[in-house]
Amino acid sequence: MLTALGIRNVVLIDKLDLTFEEGLCVLTGETGAGKSILLDALGLALGERADTGLLRHDGGDAVVTATFEVAPDHPAAVLAAEHGIGAEDSLILRRTLNAAGRTRAFINDQSVSVGFLRKVGGFLIEIQGQFAQQGLLDHANHLPLLDAYGRLGDQAARLGTAFRAWRDAGAALSEARSETEQARQDEEYLRHALAELDQFGPEPDEDAALSVERQRLMQAGHLVDALDVARRDVAGRNPVSESLRSALRRLERVAEAAQGLFDPLITALDRALDGAESALDALNSASQAIEIDDARLNTVEERLFALRDLARKHRVDTTALPEFRQQMRDKLARIDDQSDALAALEAKVADCRRAYVSHAEALSKARAKAAKALDAAVGIELPPLKLENAVFVTRIERLGEDHWTSSGIDRVRFAASTNPGTPAGPIDRVASGGELSRFMLAIKVVLTATDAPPSLVFDEIDSGVGGATAYAVGERLRRLAGRLQVLVVTHSPQVAARGVVHLRVHKSDSGGQVVTGIDRLTASEQQEEVARMLSGAAVTKEARAAARRLIEGAPQ
Repeated sequence: MLTALGIRNVVLIDKLDLTFEEGLCVLTGETGAGKSILLDALGLALGERADTGLLRHDGGDAVVTATFEVAPDHPAAVLAAEHGIGAEDSLILRRTLNAAGRTRAFINDQSVSVGFLRKVGGFLIEIQGQFAQQGLLDHANHLPLLDAYGRLGDQAARLGTAFRAWRDAGAALSEARSETEQARQDEEYLRHALAELDQFGPEPDEDAALSVERQRLMQAGHLVDALDVARRDVAGRNPVSESLRSALRRLERVAEAAQGLFDPLITALDRALDGAESALDALNSASQAIEIDDARLNTVEERLFALRDLARKHRVDTTALPEFRQQMRDKLARIDDQSDALAALEAKVADCRRAYVSHAEALSKARAKAAKALDAAVGIELPPLKLENAVFVTRIERLGEDHWTSSGIDRVRFAASTNPGTPAGPIDRVASGGELSRFMLAIKVVLTATDAPPSLVFDEIDSGVGGATAYAVGERLRRLAGRLQVLVVTHSPQVAARGVVHLRVHKSDSGGQVVTGIDRLTASEQQEEVARMLSGAAVTKEARAAARRLIEGAPQ
């Protein structure tokens, strides 16, 4: 609810700080005292259109701050949190306006756009003058209001789920049809490409294997030449093995005379001789293993270059050719299997549509029942508000399938007739200004239990009525205020008498300048103000007695 309102440099208001409580708060004052300025200032804080006409002629920037008490799970608090604005138990909406007409908006001292400020404010308070834009006169709100009144939220949620399932199934079918059509257009190319790939038969990592083999074949001649030179070095005119064998025999002949001194040398020469002979054998084996195969080299190069050409043709890497080949197979398989696949998707779409229609039909019947109850409930509220000849009607129209949505197959419109025999039409076109305000009050009284922001503001809702009708307006405002905070600007003593909090707006002279001020009235001051409203400038004893009876709850 609204707990505080601070106003600086707005028209006749220099500095004003107000606090508010739960229940019904009434604002009274003589014509021209500045009651509308208060609502204009509140509208500024809620993100409404700014006008430099709101600035005091000799002041600085206009600043309006509205403080609201909110629970953490309140939609306004949740929305603020989603934008990184913390709100433990309150939201402070602030707006500034300078002489150039530029404004700045803040929520809890964090800069925000005016549009976001307006969106958050819409969850916190509703001003009766704003109904046409965001309230009961906006046709888009009628269906959710009816669902809220009939407590059809769970049914509506299930319908939304069914609609999304139907929509998703339809999207999947459309995509499959599009892919199939595209595939059919590409079928000749696909079959040619797959035939070419099948004939070639690319293998995984084939490029790398061919490259390695090609390098080996290209280097075969060089390798054989190197082996021949090495073999000549080992087994040429003076073979290493013969030299080692000669040295070994020479030492063996004198070994006995050396008395063991040559034994290590003989062992070493023997090992060296074995190694030389093994090396020669290895050289011979390696030379025989390496063949210069020009035919194989040509085959490998042709395969490798063809593989790379094929990859470039299809704009893929050589390593991706096997996978690309499988993709071609899959696309052609989808073409061949398209009838079965599309039939399955079409069946799913049909099933989802039937489920949606079933939910929508059930919800439509429930809405029709709720509409009758809503019409009856609003009808009960109209006669005491001097609208005894008026009729409120909730119209439910069946939509064509092209217009079905997640909200269902219905279009809901609130309509009214104010004269017997006159067809019901849109409330804002049928009702006059005073009638419209009372229609809004009657509907709000009925709907508030299921849908309403925590605070409502009514501006002169009692215009054009008096006596018992004005008293009925006051009673309904008081009843409404039992469920939420209600602020009402009024000229009616019958309405003013019902206020739990009474604020009186007045003008005064301050330093040669006219300024607007607001006083919070005590119980006795409230009685005096109601008496003034009953009798005029000269308050009589009879007026005071009548005021006391009004405050005590007796109709006049």
